[in-house]
Amino acid sequence: MRSLRRRAILGGSLWAILCVIIGAVALYSFFDSLTQRRFDQTLAERHLQIVIALSNSGADEELMNQFINDPTYERPYSGRYWQANGPNKRIMASRSLFDALFPETSDAPPALQFWTGRGPNGPVRGVRQRITLEDGTSWVVVAADSLAALVAERRAIRQSLLLTFGLVGLLGIAGAMLQTLVVVRPLQKLREDVAHRWDLQTTIDPVNYPEEVAPLVSDINTLLERNREIVARGRRQAADMAHALKTPSAILRNELEALAHKKVDVSQAQDALNRIDAQLQRSLARIRAANSGASVQQQTDLTNSVERLARLFRGMPDLKSKQLDLSVQSGLKVPMDVQDIEEVLGNIFENAFRWSKTTVRVTCTQTSEQAEILIEDDGPGIPEADRREALRSGGRLDSSVPGTGLGLAIANDLLQAYGGDMELQKSAALGGLGVRITIPKKTGLNIGAD
Repeated sequence: MRSLRRRAILGGSLWAILCVIIGAVALYSFFDSLTQRRFDQTLAERHLQIVIALSNSGADEELMNQFINDPTYERPYSGRYWQANGPNKRIMASRSLFDALFPETSDAPPALQFWTGRGPNGPVRGVRQRITLEDGTSWVVVAADSLAALVAERRAIRQSLLLTFGLVGLLGIAGAMLQTLVVVRPLQKLREDVAHRWDLQTTIDPVNYPEEVAPLVSDINTLLERNREIVARGRRQAADMAHALKTPSAILRNELEALAHKKVDVSQAQDALNRIDAQLQRSLARIRAANSGASVQQQTDLTNSVERLARLFRGMPDLKSKQLDLSVQSGLKVPMDVQDIEEVLGNIFENAFRWSKTTVRVTCTQTSEQAEILIEDDGPGIPEADRREALRSGGRLDSSVPGTGLGLAIANDLLQAYGGDMELQKSAALGGLGVRITIPKKTGLNIGAD
């Protein structure tokens, strides 16, 4: 489980449930013992009442019934009983016992003795004691009460505890979830701030975060600054390398052109130099993409780039005879560096114009998840079996036409670096090649090996 939020909510919920269970068990045990003590205390008070009645009545049963004025003792099997066992096996009992008696116990102690057993109409709990009256006679006095009342009271307490602790448990879980959301909120805010600080070129203020998160914010600021330095250094190095390589390449090209004017066959050397320039261009493009800001939501106006490239190609003298149809949705943006997306589109535009007969069509749309660009021409197209070769580094399908065979490969490399994709297909509208480009709205760099 990688989510801190889920960990905290689950841990808090489990702890709340555990506390509720422990509290419920502890309180149930306490109330169970409390109700038992209250029941025994009431039973002892009734036993004392019977002892006093026995003593005041001189062991006269009629007088005892007058002294014990509880009508419950008068109703058969009412659940409340008394019994007195005297000398010569004399027994006096409440009318509630009706035709039943408790077993005679000659070993009753002089102190109160509680017991649980079977009564005339179900389980009972009773108390017995051996007493000696003023006339010297010894009696065993028994008072008993049905356990039904005790069981009912315990059931009511158990139900109340269950409802109470169920509510407490729900409140505990809700509290754990709310507390987790409040505690994790600064981390979520930090994540959002980090996602936007790259483009804004600002730092994150630790004062806006709790003191536990502030050191992390300071470390992130340091990392962001270092990343900016690395990216800037990488792009400068790529630019410096391009400048350093272009100068000797231009010298070689001039020398080859001078030899060509002297009727020297330098076609193979020029072709090799073109391929070297294209490979350098491809490598530098990958280096530039690796050091771009695409991973932090840099946005480029795609509509503006497409229209600018369209004006450029329409203005070329050797392309004025060809028609360029544009269908571009306004306000399109893609998470790519402007130089990289224009290099992708420029290579594909150049390839489309080179092979088209009369028409090139560009369609740009956007969905909720990605931007889509379709570039079509009415040229010969590329057979399905050869399309993979066309995207391979230096995969030229027709060496009779000038070029390096790296235009589509460079474009594909750059797109893949930004998480995009390029698909070669047959144009349904024009019959030639159709190049479909998809660029996700949220993308990160994916710079891999060749």
